[in-house]
Amino acid sequence: MTVAQSSASDEASPPLAPPPQASWWRTTWPILIGIGITLALIIASLFIGVYDIRGAEDGWKMFGITRVPRTIALALAGAAMAMCGLVMQLLTQNKFVEPTTTGTTEWAGLGLILTMVMIPGASLLTRMVGAIIFALVGTIVFFLFLQRVTLKSSLIVPIVGIMLGAVVGSVSSYVALKTDMLQQLGIWFAGSFTGVVRGRYELLFIVLIVLVLIFIAADRFTVAGLGKDIATNVGLNYRRVLFLGILMIAVVSGVVTVVVGNLPFLGLIVPNIVSMFRGDNLRSNLPWVAMLGMWILIICDIIARTVIMPFEVPVSLILGILGAIVFVFLLVRSRRYAR
Repeated sequence: MTVAQSSASDEASPPLAPPPQASWWRTTWPILIGIGITLALIIASLFIGVYDIRGAEDGWKMFGITRVPRTIALALAGAAMAMCGLVMQLLTQNKFVEPTTTGTTEWAGLGLILTMVMIPGASLLTRMVGAIIFALVGTIVFFLFLQRVTLKSSLIVPIVGIMLGAVVGSVSSYVALKTDMLQQLGIWFAGSFTGVVRGRYELLFIVLIVLVLIFIAADRFTVAGLGKDIATNVGLNYRRVLFLGILMIAVVSGVVTVVVGNLPFLGLIVPNIVSMFRGDNLRSNLPWVAMLGMWILIICDIIARTVIMPFEVPVSLILGILGAIVFVFLLVRSRRYAR
């Protein structure tokens, strides 16, 4: 073989594939960096606050009573609400929906206030059950509306959900006003972690079970997100998967509403941000959606603690401002692509 033939054969041969270890590392190191950022934010949340943990006599006792429960609640609530927003967007095939733009949170609040009225002195678990039942009913009502009404624009869906939530919220306010519980209703919907202490946050571990179930059922949700006809053709029970997703959304919304309160736009902005950088692969996006939900909620909570120290503003205020800005950006972006 001549030198020219040898060089030509070298050029024609396909490039060597990267070794398996290099490919594994290329997909793993971003996750490791994300885990490192999550741990750094958790540590920052544990040690940022007005109370002097290291200098006070009972500092470490208060650390276990308040700081640790609060940080765990931030991580669980942030990941759960973000992932529920992703599931709801898949099932509705709409990028602008999440529990707070479909009225689910308002239904959970109505269930909470009615439970308190009908069962005075109800335990936290009883309130949670009432909130979950009403959140389930409200989410089913919203999905039934979507299945029976043809909407020409995806922007109409969150608008209808917000209108429905406003009606349900007004009913809750009326009931609270008549029963002299308006102040309690305002506190419940403040979306603040100041009342999260030992003995009040443990119910949030229920959402951890829901998160695991979402990871297990990720492929089914992906297929269901392609539409009823395609899901049925590939042998998927569309109604069963749809009800499973609705049930998960209701459970998370009910638990978070009872323990923490309203967390606006979190389930809306996180999946959209992840989708812009990583596409729409649900299974590969789930870890990033969970971590980004934690990051945003922890950062907003740190800002809420420090912006007017020694006082504290509700984290929903910071989250609402951030979410509104991102929401407007997504609306402008969608219209630009539509043109």
